[in-house]
This record gives sequence, C-alpha cells and structure tokens, in this order.
Amino acid sequence: MNFSQQQNPKDFPFIRKTDSGTSTIFVESPGRINLIGEHTDYNHGFVFPTAIDKKIHFEISKNGCKETCRIFSETYKSWFWFNLSSISKSPESWENYILGVVHEILKIKKIDQGFDCIIKSDLPAGAGISSSAALECGLATGLNELFKLNFSKLEIVNIAKAAENNFVGSNCGIMDQFASVMSKKDHFILLDCLTLEADFIPADLKSCKILLINSMVSHNLAESEYNVRRSECEHALKTIGHKFPEVKTLRDVDKELLESCKKDLSEKEYIRVLYILQENERVLKAAEAMKTGDLEKLGELIYQSHYGLKDLYEVSCKELDFLVKFSEDKDYIYGSRMMGGGFGGCTINIIEEAYIADFISEVSKAFEKEFKCIIETIAVSPAEGTTFSRQ
Repeated sequence: MNFSQQQNPKDFPFIRKTDSGTSTIFVESPGRINLIGEHTDYNHGFVFPTAIDKKIHFEISKNGCKETCRIFSETYKSWFWFNLSSISKSPESWENYILGVVHEILKIKKIDQGFDCIIKSDLPAGAGISSSAALECGLATGLNELFKLNFSKLEIVNIAKAAENNFVGSNCGIMDQFASVMSKKDHFILLDCLTLEADFIPADLKSCKILLINSMVSHNLAESEYNVRRSECEHALKTIGHKFPEVKTLRDVDKELLESCKKDLSEKEYIRVLYILQENERVLKAAEAMKTGDLEKLGELIYQSHYGLKDLYEVSCKELDFLVKFSEDKDYIYGSRMMGGGFGGCTINIIEEAYIADFISEVSKAFEKEFKCIIETIAVSPAEGTTFSRQ
C-alpha cells in the first residue's frame, strides 16, 4: 500500500534528518532534448538527443526502517511513503515513476532496508523534455549507489525504461532514458535504437544556441496517442512481415518495399511508416551536417521533420504549428520543429544567440495575440548525463 499527503515541508517527518553515520547520495539527473528523430526509437530507428543543463536533484539516504520508504517532493510540496513488500500503483502520476523504479529493481536485486528521498526539480513538467526519464534514472542511479547494487549504466537505462513501460504504462522507447544517463557535455548522441550503438558528436552550433519555446499546451493526448501510433507501426510491421518474412523491424523496410505493400496497409499505417523511413534518413543526414558544421542543412532537415510529424504522423497541434511557422522567415533561425510525443509541449529552435531576446519578445506578443496565452522560453545547452556524489 502507498500513502500520499500534501503537507508543509517543515512538517515532513524526516526532511534532511538522517541516522548518525548514514551517508547521503546526491544525484543530478538531467532532462533531454532531441534535435531530430521523433517517434523513431520504438521503431528501432535513429535518434539525435542529448541531456540538457536543467535537472532533477535527489538526496537519498538509508532511514533505518525495515522496509518503509519515504519520498518528499520539494517541487510539489508533498510526500508519500510505501513499503518495499507491498508496492502498488498510485493515483498520483509522478509517484508511479518512483514506485516503478523500485518495483523493477526488486525484480532483480534485494534492497535490504528502507530509504528516504528528497526531490527538487528544475524541469518544467509537460514541456516534452522528459522529466519522467530524469526522475526514473536519477532514482535508479541513487539507489544503485546507496545499496551498492552494482548495476551498469546501461542496466540503469533499462530499469528506468522498464519502469515506464511496465508500471507507469507508457510504451516508450529507450531514447529518453539513454540520453538522461549516457550523454556527454557539449555533444549530441547519434543513437541506433536497434543495436544501441552510440556516436557522440560535438555540438558545433557556432554562434547559435538552442531555444525551447513551451506552447503551454498540456499534451494530454500524447500518452494515449503515443501508444496508438506505436500500435499502428507494429501492425504495419506485422502486415509487411507476412509478405516479406525477412522484415523483422521497420529498419528492414525501404521505400520500394513499402510501396509494394501499400495496398495491404491502411492509409494511416502507410503514412506512419513512410514518416519513419523519411525521419531515419533525416537523422543520419543531420548527424553529418552537425559534423561538418552545416547549420543551413541541419535546419532544413529539422523543418522537414516538423512537417512530417504534422502531416504524416499527425502528432502536432495548431499552437506548435504556429510557433514553427513564425520562425520560418527569420534568417537568424536555422531550424524549428515540435519536440517530444506531440499534441503540446515545446518547439526546439536553433537560433543565433544575439537575436534571442528580440525574438522572444516578438514571438511572445504574436502568440499571446493569437492564443491568449503566455509562452515560456528556455535556453538550454548539451550537458553531462546523470551524475552522483556521496556525503
């Protein structure tokens, strides 16, 4: 059984109080951006993410209890507790990412006593920068160190992904967790989601910065429609596989083969697979453009990605489309697209740093006039993956 309370942090029964001689693990777990390659990870394709310099912070320590674990969120000003022997789903969404990680760890190794955890986040929830993966990976890393579980970084990635798939119920791919744990400062990751081979490419953005513009549209449809899109791709793959048994993933499909199967697929399935094939090509080209410093080509591919997501994968919304369209005539913006699962959240923009302030002012006024809503802007930089220290 799990128990939740909304409570003044001063009343929290253990806040920053640990048993004498008990060390505390401090963890910083970053959010992530994905420059290009959306919805390709669960189709065993290519993605191009990195961790960012916005993080979730954890303090984790043993509490001397046999199996009671107590979690306090400074961000939500709430806390809950649960027993290691009786973990069940919570009606509070954020709690399930915590519970799911512990549940997955206990399938593999024993946690020999209870722990206390204090969490504080710099990440805006619902912005599409994967605060959920940061929460999962940060806790898994902290518990790994606290209880000397000896998980590798890749095992932590897989535990975090399993927590989201099996406990939370979101059928995500591996990109978010991989980027949160594995990223290197000032690099993007060209990640092959089939083999997990990773090429760390220097983030050569010259005089540009990465600017996220949060539409402030909560992507309530994202989780359900995400699972629908995945189901559509899986059904299309099964249909193609009946005709071509050598096809095991959509990576085995090219445009010629897809055209030969068009009559066997629904219209939706056809355009979903077409988008995936095109996006995989764009990711590989984008990685080459980053290597050569060709920001014009990189930006062109990013715009193409947005319109693929809008017209073929159908996961955009009018607010995101407005923000991308507004950027297109600005010669100091190289590329813009929606980022994340869709139906809200952020656009990601490559913009000359000198123009950021003026552009924010201009786009904020235009967006407020159009939608009667104030946007949020976040400048981010490629950062190191999850880190920890012991005190």
